[in-house]
Order: sequence, then C-alpha cells, then structure tokens
Amino acid sequence: MNRSTPLCSGRIWASSLATFLSVGLWIVSAFGATQEIAIFKSADLKAYNQAVTAAKSAFGPAFTFLEMNLKGNLERGRKLARKLRASDVELVLAIGLKAALAAKLEILDVPVVYTMVLDPARYNLIAPNITGVLLDVPIERQLASISEVLPYATRIGVLYDPNKTARLLAEARHHATAFGMKIISREIQTEKDVPEAARSLLTHVHALWLLPDSTVLNEDSLRFLLDTTLEVNIPLIGFSTELVRSGALLSLSVDYKEVGAQAAQLSKTILSGKVSVPYQVISPSQVKMALNLKTAKFLGLTLDPKIIERAHERY
Repeated sequence: MNRSTPLCSGRIWASSLATFLSVGLWIVSAFGATQEIAIFKSADLKAYNQAVTAAKSAFGPAFTFLEMNLKGNLERGRKLARKLRASDVELVLAIGLKAALAAKLEILDVPVVYTMVLDPARYNLIAPNITGVLLDVPIERQLASISEVLPYATRIGVLYDPNKTARLLAEARHHATAFGMKIISREIQTEKDVPEAARSLLTHVHALWLLPDSTVLNEDSLRFLLDTTLEVNIPLIGFSTELVRSGALLSLSVDYKEVGAQAAQLSKTILSGKVSVPYQVISPSQVKMALNLKTAKFLGLTLDPKIIERAHERY
C-alpha cells in the first residue's frame, strides 16, 4: 500500500490552506466586510420593535448590530452614546425621540439616521451628521385626503396648543387654500379647555381635524371629542388607525415596519457614499388610509366606492 510521505502531506495541507485563504479573500473582496450598525432604541415599545425588526431585515447579512435600549431615559441614552465613541460602529440608527436626542447630543463624527419621531423640527433635530425618515404624513397630503373623502368640507376645525402644534397649524393654513379650505382654530392652554373650545368650534366647521397634540388629546378628551362630534354630526379626522378604530371617520398614518425599512435603506445609501450627511429628511414612502364605515353610515355620508376600495383598513 502506498503511503503519503510527511512532506507530501504537508504540501497538500499548505495547498488547501492557500486555496481556502484565496477563496475567503475573494468573498470579502466581492461582498465586502461586514459593517457594524448601532441601533439606539428609546424604549421597549411594540411600535419601536416593529421598526427595528424591519430595519435589520432591510440592512441584510452584510451588517452586524450593536443594540442599545434607553429604557425611556434620556440621560441613560447619553451615557450609552458616549460609550459608542470608542466603538467601531459606522452609523447610528436612532429609533424614537429620546434616542434621536441622545445621539444628536453625543454622537458628532458618525452618521445618525433617526425615525419614529413625530414633528422632529420641534425638537431641532438638526446637525451636520444627522438625517432621518419622518413619521409624520405630510400636511398637504392629509388635506388632499380630507378633500377627497369629504369634498363638501371647506371649513376645517383644529384645536391646538401653541406651544406644541403652532408650526403644524401654520403649515396647514398655508396649504389649505390650494384645496379651497379654510382652517378655523381654537387655542388650548390646558386639557380643561377642550370641552368649551370644541363646542364653540363645532358650530362653525364641516369637520374636526385632530393634530398630534398631547395637550388636546388624552383618554378623557378623546372620548369627549368622539362622542360630541357624533352628536352634532361632524366627522372627526384622526392621525392613527387606533383613532379610526375608536370612531374617527378617517386617518392617514405610516406603517412602522415600512419607515424602519426605509431608514435602513437610507443608511445603506449613506454608507455607500451615494449621498452624504447632512441630507434632507425624507417623508415616508408609503402611507396607509383607514376608514370607519360605521361612522360614515351614522353620519349619513356616502363615500366614493373607489376611495373605500383604496383604504388599507376599514371598520
């Protein structure tokens, strides 16, 4: 029986190793080394988790992730962000307001992409290394949908706290004329002002449009507005599917998974060098409409069947 000599075996082993290394180097060259992304999450909320899961899937196998949970604490976030300075992460994906604020304050030399933040302009989320994907549906698009669903509605009521939603109201007034609409508003200083202001407003409008304003909306005031608008036969326009499920006629909102995936795609574009930060924040690419057909029937409204068919969710 022939036996391989030690020298022959060594040559075979060396040849195999060389082949393995050359193939490995070719793979790295062809597909690129993995890149590490820090995922900065404001809290352990279902909506945030949906965005994170979708983002990780959209990044793909060429990326690894360092995940950090602020647990709702901005100061904790700042401490975690300072630790990132010594890491090799190439980009920070901030999910939620507190994560975005912590990243803005502490991360200066790595790109930061945020999402799941309502009205980021209010919080001045602007820096040379920051961009993001908006959670807000553009005001103009919301007005277009109100006009389409309620073509007779030319006077639109809004309750607002000037310290929270004055900018959104000003933007709404700016765009309303293009749709033949007039925005009629009542200023709210505290949640106790809501009932009186709403009653005085509802006699002058065709629909009441809710902005994401925490002074105007809490559990009690929302129930009051839902009940009162039905009593006076005025449609209530919301900003979330949950509001429509509760009785509002219409809402436009974003899908949390979609904005998470969109934020990942923007991040990949930045890392590829195709765009650089600062980069203009981008609107959500997909918006979903919800309609409450029971509310429409109660109000005596006949909605266009084509609009009903387009709605992503119907109740």
